[in-house]
Amino acid sequence: MIKFESTAPVMPKKLPSSIELLTSRVPEKLKPAVAHAVFPALGAHLCGVRFRYIDQVEHEPAFMCCLFAKMSSGKSAVNAPIDYILADILERDSVNRLREAEYKELLRRFPRGMNRPDRPKDLLIQVLSSDMTNAAFVQRLKDANGHFLYSQMDEIELLHQLKAGRNGQQVSQLLRLAFDCGRYGQERVGIDAITANVRVRWNFNVSSTIGGGKFFFKDDLTNGTITRLNFCTIEHQTGDDMPIIGAYGQPFADALKPYIDRLNAASGFIECKEAEEMAMKLKDENAEFAQHSDNEAFEVLSYRANVIAYHKAMLVYLMEGRQWSTEIADFMRWSEEYDLWCKMKFFGEALQMLIGQEKNEGKRGPQNMLDLLPDTFTKDQAKEMRRSQGLNEETYEMLRNWKRRNFITFDKKTGIYKKGESYIQKQRVA
Repeated sequence: MIKFESTAPVMPKKLPSSIELLTSRVPEKLKPAVAHAVFPALGAHLCGVRFRYIDQVEHEPAFMCCLFAKMSSGKSAVNAPIDYILADILERDSVNRLREAEYKELLRRFPRGMNRPDRPKDLLIQVLSSDMTNAAFVQRLKDANGHFLYSQMDEIELLHQLKAGRNGQQVSQLLRLAFDCGRYGQERVGIDAITANVRVRWNFNVSSTIGGGKFFFKDDLTNGTITRLNFCTIEHQTGDDMPIIGAYGQPFADALKPYIDRLNAASGFIECKEAEEMAMKLKDENAEFAQHSDNEAFEVLSYRANVIAYHKAMLVYLMEGRQWSTEIADFMRWSEEYDLWCKMKFFGEALQMLIGQEKNEGKRGPQNMLDLLPDTFTKDQAKEMRRSQGLNEETYEMLRNWKRRNFITFDKKTGIYKKGESYIQKQRVA
């Protein structure tokens, strides 16, 4: 059963061998962030692979990881394992970038639109620059032919450099499309302009300070954007020692290769009954916790967190030679709990407030909040009442004004507020 403590859920001591390897070069406090951050790059090796979730809908597994942590906490530690994961993709990209440059040079010899040679159909370039036009993004998606594109951004603001639409206004829409592998494109009438309608297969890693990340998504809390993203953090305290990163090198690359080869070889529909059973179990536990905590924000966030954890478990299942294990099940559970812990920590309070506001939009006019409280009440009851109305929990000004107007009295010994007799009589007459 999921629990929310002041610190993040503890990572399992025994991990699947692939995750154990990928986290082996970083100290303990960085292992959770690395264990989450490697999935977008790992997922970039899958092409045409489909998993069927417990709702009987087939999914292509997309992975988008956001690492929120304090400045100088070690966020860059995720880069080295990602570089090794992407090594074979980057090597192929390098060859195809050279071929693309040669094609562009060839075009210079032809007048615009006059018998120009067709663009090669196998110019697969998966790892993107963060600064790219919408046309270039659509072209890369078209060239990918079912492969996932990949981006790595050290600052979350770089997402706005993907100039989708006008002034980057469609970035959050693209994030939602990417999770669902939805269709996206552009229509142009020019002979040389790019016209295409493609599926958005795009994985990415992005890092940010906690404040910067919360600000970036402040307008996207209720449109499904944050529910589709996987979040992780680094719990850094003032005075912590500088993290020491171990050496990678050829032994690490050699040990990683069999796992990457299995991902590259995978295709078509992949099924694992144990993963489906685990997803169903976690779904039921989340529903029970949402009911017991009466927290709609958690309920909303838990739906896709379960999908993300299922996709991760299936990918690990492929890397481990399609052998399910207790280690994969434990990792799946922890990964989901950790993701939800981060989402509730970063966005839970604001999301719960917005949900409350939306629920109250249909009510006619403002509510008399004192009428919503019993004749005697505590400060905690006043906080809960405000929360139920989609407001923050700050009660100081409200209670001070009620006391000043003699609407209520306060007993310092018991900590109990009581409605004034004149107020009660007036409300009865009304």
